[in-house]
Amino acid sequence: MQRIFITGASSGIGAAFAQQYAAQGAMLGLVARRHEQLQQLLDSLPHPERHKLYVLDVNDHAALQTAATDFIAQAGGVDVVIASAGISHGTLTEHAEDLQVFEQVIATNVLATVATFSPFIATMKQQAKAGQSDCRLVGVASVAGIRGLPGGGAYSSSKAAVISYCEALRVELRASGIKVVTILPGYIDTPMTQVNHYRMPFLMPVASFASKAVAVITAGRSYQVIPWQMGVVAKLLRLLPNCVYDFAFARAPQKKRK
Repeated sequence: MQRIFITGASSGIGAAFAQQYAAQGAMLGLVARRHEQLQQLLDSLPHPERHKLYVLDVNDHAALQTAATDFIAQAGGVDVVIASAGISHGTLTEHAEDLQVFEQVIATNVLATVATFSPFIATMKQQAKAGQSDCRLVGVASVAGIRGLPGGGAYSSSKAAVISYCEALRVELRASGIKVVTILPGYIDTPMTQVNHYRMPFLMPVASFASKAVAVITAGRSYQVIPWQMGVVAKLLRLLPNCVYDFAFARAPQKKRK
């Protein structure tokens, strides 16, 4: 039985991961701030008695440490840790009040990812050394981290940081037997994107995304954009000279400020 620890599990991508893994018979550790939504998710899963709920804010790093320690003890180890908790708000640097929003986005999307992974690494190393399991640390980034999007300075920079952080961690852990997987969602139909007032190309149902992402995690691929069409877009964006990118995106629609 796989043992899976998931943050941001009460809705969106995190909940879809929980549903996919529960259907495969895994034991889950589910983390989110909202108890009612987390309980509703638990009640909808097969074998709800098998799973553990941790109601906490991922920015409370001590609480994350406690939850990780408890899950390892309850499950007898861990196989996959998915840091999927994240927030997104439009920001404009010219507004002084948006500095606090930047801090919230960076804390939740970047620092909480580090705090999610950190308590599990020693256990995963021991398991890998003993040949007991094939461990994965999974960072959920975004195609928004490929290039800076206007009005999305906080979100784009946070997801770019997740991409670079996971790459550094992947190299650090290469000899340990722990695989680090970076998933870059495109537009996925979740509460986070449902507030967008602009067209979202290649919008993907969250269940379809989770199914493909779980296959990537199982295969241990280091980096994957989902859906594949957004992967093509991401590669093209990387190749655009700054002058072309700036002209093309100067009038792009922007996410509403908080």
